[in-house]
Amino acid sequence: MNTAEAQEQITAIEDTVARTFVGPSRLIRLLVIGLLARLNVLIEDIPGVGKTTLARALAQASGLEFGRIQCSPDLLPGDVTGMTIWSQEAGRFVYRPGAIMHQFVLADELNRAATRTQAALLEAMQEGRVTVDDRVHPLPDPFFLVATENPLRFAGTFHLPEAQLDRFGLAVSIGYPSVADELRILAVADAVAEQPAEADLPAGLGVPPVCSPATIRALRCACTGLHVGETVQNYIIAVARATRGHKLIRLGVSPRGSYHLLAAARGAALAAGRDYVVPEDVRELCSTVLAHRIVVSAEARVEQRSNAEVLEEAISRVPLPTGLHSREKQ
Repeated sequence: MNTAEAQEQITAIEDTVARTFVGPSRLIRLLVIGLLARLNVLIEDIPGVGKTTLARALAQASGLEFGRIQCSPDLLPGDVTGMTIWSQEAGRFVYRPGAIMHQFVLADELNRAATRTQAALLEAMQEGRVTVDDRVHPLPDPFFLVATENPLRFAGTFHLPEAQLDRFGLAVSIGYPSVADELRILAVADAVAEQPAEADLPAGLGVPPVCSPATIRALRCACTGLHVGETVQNYIIAVARATRGHKLIRLGVSPRGSYHLLAAARGAALAAGRDYVVPEDVRELCSTVLAHRIVVSAEARVEQRSNAEVLEEAISRVPLPTGLHSREKQ
């Protein structure tokens, strides 16, 4: 798949999702970047702002098999990964797949699950497989995980450990809608409520698939093949290193974070119709890819500085490479 074909397909996905999800187009683009770059996405926000709607719409538009895990304190690791059970018919123990065995998985309210259940996702997120009773089971290809998280001050929530946060390639927040968007949400909700149970949804409310799993695999291959010059790679490393020595950051960005930033920049370049990455791709994604990975110091917490604010202060001192025009291949 060439760059022009990829951009056309990406635009079709985004336009289809936008007919159902009412919100900033940049949010849709960021989830698509995660899908293209094989990066898991964490959506951090309060309930009711459209997190589940956005994820489900993207799954349907992408033509991927969708599975939802509703996280709660009584959710067990085996519910996620699957378990070995005795089969009366086969006369032996067989593996029963868990909820993770779908191409597109939504882990809703992830931080309401107990820590041992959260840990059941680590192998799947990093290695694309699960291990049950010493047997390895590969996940579907393509595989993409979107998780939602409630604010920690909400009742019944558990802290997501740093090791798990580091496995999310991007972390985004939807926020409250604008007045115009909220009016659209009310209109859409009214239109759905007025439909008889047996009626088909009117045009614009359903989410028809505009591609297939094979197309997603082709888009991912195209994304992986994008050129990243030495100057851009050095810029990514400089950004990561700037977080490791800053006085307000106790834990800086890991090498995994550096790679995720590179992969996300490739996804942004492909969505923009380019077959190469420029420093601007990296700079625009720094907060989305890196802010959730750092641990700020006690001083920063006392000053009520957010991760994004501290990160911005740290990387603002890293000069953006010049002489690389966004329309010129390196």
